[in-house]
Amino acid sequence: MSKIQWKPGTMIYPLPAVMVSCGTEPEFYNIVTVAWTGTVCTSPPMTYISLRKERYSYNIIRDSGEFVINLTTEELAFATDFCGVRSGRDINKFAHLGLTPAEASVVKAPLIAESPVNIECRVSRVIELGSHDMFLAEVAAVNVEEGYIDETGKFRFESARPLCYSHGSYYGLSKELGTFGYSVMKPKTRKRREKAEADKRRGAKSRKEKK
Repeated sequence: MSKIQWKPGTMIYPLPAVMVSCGTEPEFYNIVTVAWTGTVCTSPPMTYISLRKERYSYNIIRDSGEFVINLTTEELAFATDFCGVRSGRDINKFAHLGLTPAEASVVKAPLIAESPVNIECRVSRVIELGSHDMFLAEVAAVNVEEGYIDETGKFRFESARPLCYSHGSYYGLSKELGTFGYSVMKPKTRKRREKAEADKRRGAKSRKEKK
């Protein structure tokens, strides 16, 4: 298969398309859609978002030093796109889209109640890079929708139909292809895990029926 060489660019796709909520007072709450985001460290848990200086949310986040990353779903695709192309200078996005600002557990920025996962962040450093500045942040708290936790206690985010972004388009994720490490997992280990998972489900179902 032949390759065509392009000029250097950001070609790492797909990416999560997240809605970032910010602001410390209700009248200044805003939402901005970001695809330049990801994990940078496990301990302490750290993440980042990159924003252009001209974005309305840029100064809100820089001044407050906090924001919330709200993971998105297929159901939130329209809102996700809207918050990326309309400015908070001109419109109250929460009100226009019928989204619910909810109180966070640690930061003052609001959660988006309709999002299944809300990651509360505190900015530790702003790195000026060029077209975008990176807001490096520590994760202060994580909130997950209880309805996506199954009978074994595992969080099933795939049930929420998560959204991703690739080359200017939004996509849903169709199916699980394997768990981490499945390519080198021994058959005995796979069977043991499958049995343990089945036993957990049966136990949880039995406890539920006895209530």
